[in-house]
Amino acid sequence: MTEQSSMTTANLGRPGARPIAQSITLLRRLDIAWLTVALIFAALLVVAPDQATTSAAFTAESLWKVLPFLLVSVAIAAYAKASGTDNLIARAFRGHAVPMVIFASLMGALSPFCSCGVIPLIAALLAMGVPLAPVMAFWLASPIMDPSMFVITAATLGTAFAVGKTAAAIGIGLLGGFGTLGLQHIGLLGEPIVRDGVGNGGCGGSKIRNPKAIVWRFWSEAARREGFAKGARDNLLFLGKWLTLAFLLESLMLAYVPGDLVANVAGGEGPWPVIGASLIGTFAYLNGYAALPLVSGLMDQGMAVGAGMAFLVAGGVTSLPAAIAVYALARPRVFGAYLGFALIGAIASGFAYGALA
Repeated sequence: MTEQSSMTTANLGRPGARPIAQSITLLRRLDIAWLTVALIFAALLVVAPDQATTSAAFTAESLWKVLPFLLVSVAIAAYAKASGTDNLIARAFRGHAVPMVIFASLMGALSPFCSCGVIPLIAALLAMGVPLAPVMAFWLASPIMDPSMFVITAATLGTAFAVGKTAAAIGIGLLGGFGTLGLQHIGLLGEPIVRDGVGNGGCGGSKIRNPKAIVWRFWSEAARREGFAKGARDNLLFLGKWLTLAFLLESLMLAYVPGDLVANVAGGEGPWPVIGASLIGTFAYLNGYAALPLVSGLMDQGMAVGAGMAFLVAGGVTSLPAAIAVYALARPRVFGAYLGFALIGAIASGFAYGALA
């Protein structure tokens, strides 16, 4: 035994050393998401008890609304893994990146998923080994527009604006999809795509290279039943904890971020309102439906239509809950690409619509 190891052993044997080591081990095992939620609520109970109650109710209601999307997507991912159909889906996407990016952009603009509801679906797609480029296209396009959003946007801001926002959704999907292909081509977005413990860890290529037999009725085998239960439980807990934290932070932003911040930064004419609106929309949060009357009022007060478009596009893609869920799901480089495509797409949409309107 070396002198250093002897000293370490001796130190651990001193009174009080073992509890400290145990405390360090316990802290390492604590889940950072749930710990953050607990600390936030503890602080609110001390300094703002009423807001603690409001935030708890808001978080619970938001989770309840997104629960159907979450359960369906988790079940699909677990079934795909237990039955082996993720191999079939992965093979279906093999060698078709370009048409799939176009298809995913179009479908994303028409799908009824919000920025948070789309996250579990994305997790399932990545777990099945679907290439990142079409997933990124759908990821970016889907939250911006859906059938109900189109109707409400047309009623609030006019049909032309709703059509322009739909075109922006398709355009940002294409930008993200083909931009991802370009980044992958030069080696900036390689495997792994998702973080450890999410889906298959990002190694979807192995399912394409080594396809296995599919067992549609997986419940006839005990091992596959156990795999289904474990996969569903792990994905549900993982996505649930991060969405809980995201909705809690959203409630605090709605309570404490000044409502006139957008007006102060994104008002006026010229290029800077578009850029400012894109930045606010990318890094702040405002519910897509709640943003419509705000933008309508700002436009009545002189806000440029391009800035309004940029704000709605950026906010639709990267609302706070969605951004946190994406960060928890994807590797840092993928998350950075997601934010970059959202910001560039929002600015481009604002300038384009402002020039055409």
